Amino acid sequence: MSQIRTRLVSTQATPVGVTREAVAADSEDEAVIDAVLGGDDGAFRHLVERYQSHVARTVTGMLGKTQEVDDCVQDVFVRLYGSLDKYRGEAKIKTYVTRIAVNRSLDILRKRKRSFFVPWEAGEVEEVESTSAGPEDNLFLADRQNQIRRALDRLVPKHRAVVVLRLIDGMSASETADVLGVPYGTVLSRFKRALASLKQALEKEGYENE
Repeated sequence: MSQIRTRLVSTQATPVGVTREAVAADSEDEAVIDAVLGGDDGAFRHLVERYQSHVARTVTGMLGKTQEVDDCVQDVFVRLYGSLDKYRGEAKIKTYVTRIAVNRSLDILRKRKRSFFVPWEAGEVEEVESTSAGPEDNLFLADRQNQIRRALDRLVPKHRAVVVLRLIDGMSASETADVLGVPYGTVLSRFKRALASLKQALEKEGYENE
């Protein structure tokens, strides 16, 4: 599964401990929240700028590259803004906004169940960033990415959420448990089952782990 993990994680940042930068960012977030609650609506844009790409990555991981993503990301920040007066600091703002992103994505996935939805059209090719690969290599990599995406789409939502948070967002098991509001052991068991299901789905896709 190491090859699968490598391809899933494009911008993974594995936590190795609390850094000074992280502490400074948390303090700045708290200052921004205080400013917003104090009537400075313009201060909220700092939270948007800081976490927009993270939220977009999480939502895309959950939903795939669909037209729903942009609307969902906007909705996440609307909900974040509307809930700041209830925010008590029990979790970091990154954890808080990620929780909103996952829950909103799960809402959309539940709605999909009630309607016919095909998130990935046949023959769709994702953009592949490469400076050295030729056209044939790019098509091969794009096909591999689409195989992984389709396999990810086959996971049940609660397993997909764990995979997205752990492998795409690069969160630790402890952080994932905080986001999802489940025990640490539950994250470990879901992750194990999710990887097994992902491997099985990839085998059905004809994915060869080189």
